[in-house]
Amino acid sequence: MLKDSYPYYLASEPCFANTDLDVTNKYTGEVATKVALADAQVIDKAIAAAEKAQPAMTALAPYERQAILEHCVKRFTERADELGKALCIEAGKPIKDAKGEVGRLIDTFKIAAEESVRINGEVVNLEISARAKGYQGMTKKVPIGPCSFISPFNFPLNLAAHKVAPAIAAGCTFVLKPASRTPIGALIIGEVLAECELMPKGAFSILPCSRDGADLFTTDERLKLLSFTGSPDVGWALKAKAGKKPVVLELGGNAACIVDEDADISDAIDRIIVGAYYQSGQSCISVQRLLVHSAIYDEFKSRYVERVEALVSGDPSDEDTFIGPMISEGEAKRLEGWIKDAKEAGASVLCGGERDGAMLQATVMENVSKDCDASAEEAFGPLSILQPFDDYDSALEEVNNSRYGLQAGIFTRDIYKAHKAWDVLEVGGVVIGDVPSWRVDNMPYGGVKDSGLGREGIRYAIEDMTETRLMVIRTP
Repeated sequence: MLKDSYPYYLASEPCFANTDLDVTNKYTGEVATKVALADAQVIDKAIAAAEKAQPAMTALAPYERQAILEHCVKRFTERADELGKALCIEAGKPIKDAKGEVGRLIDTFKIAAEESVRINGEVVNLEISARAKGYQGMTKKVPIGPCSFISPFNFPLNLAAHKVAPAIAAGCTFVLKPASRTPIGALIIGEVLAECELMPKGAFSILPCSRDGADLFTTDERLKLLSFTGSPDVGWALKAKAGKKPVVLELGGNAACIVDEDADISDAIDRIIVGAYYQSGQSCISVQRLLVHSAIYDEFKSRYVERVEALVSGDPSDEDTFIGPMISEGEAKRLEGWIKDAKEAGASVLCGGERDGAMLQATVMENVSKDCDASAEEAFGPLSILQPFDDYDSALEEVNNSRYGLQAGIFTRDIYKAHKAWDVLEVGGVVIGDVPSWRVDNMPYGGVKDSGLGREGIRYAIEDMTETRLMVIRTP
């Protein structure tokens, strides 16, 4: 069970300043716990502390940064059950999936611990002409400085970890704003970091706060990098306000998946069920658009709809539950409205589409107009859309017919077609033989077009959180 209340972490210290933020059980709608809420004055203090602590953080040897990360791995492992139950309550995530996210949290910190001692420079040959004879260059990576992190509600543990863990590995102090709907996981990360004596005083702050009070996370020039994961509209607006600092954006998508005529239908359905309806579809790489070859379309549709109808919905604390609540009733109403709008425009609902509070049935549609929100925008809920295709190249064009470009999945056994997809799809990642929803925590992950800017995945995040510093030596 959750504690009655949780502090925020200001300059490495827990502060029970108030209990202004209610965190609800997303299945019952009841208040599960209360959390301290930071205001602009507190955020300013956190940024000042991060700036002050940066020299001490920079001075940590790689093995000391590694020790901090290893401490986190140990403590997260010991507290895995607690973290999983907290995630189930605050995010409404089915308990099996919640346990899986705790495992990914641990993996992410393990990877960061390994990478913390592999941040290397290089020797640069400068003797490219006679005027450079006797000159040698060497580079090293140095921390970029205090970082600003804003994490989303759908993966409260692991997406916070993808910012916090590489920052520690790189030697950067940070201020983190977790989603106000799901702050508990991030605050437990703060509790574990506060235990570690190697972590310099003031090196981190974790501050749930209202959107109105969060401008400093973006605009304050003492912060040298902004990393945001969330909706495209908010992300691009933050980039416009960020000033000189580099910005990393992990935003939304309406991911497409192609099932070609040579695919193993049973295998494809098994994977797509997970990719489309895991966490009630509340993932930016959830399978939303399904393009199935016409030669297998009818068989695929029949079997797929049967499987979707059989998914168990209900209490996320039940081990048998696959579909839990959406993050709020408002979000469920939004997607319900999109489904109704598409139906009025001529689409067919093959199953699902009904809502009870924050619970929306797993839904499959076909004949959805491409300009309907259900197809053109990010559903971020338990919806997938079927459409047949005859020509593979045309299917690739259809995948690209989107303002988003995060990841795409291709079920094909033709190596030529696999490489063609890799060559022409305007996405950050192409997954062959699986769904676009697949991710492992050391791979470069991110999108193009409206889906974002930059890449996460520990080694790639460290690149953004460090700067290259050159030294030139002249030998007379």
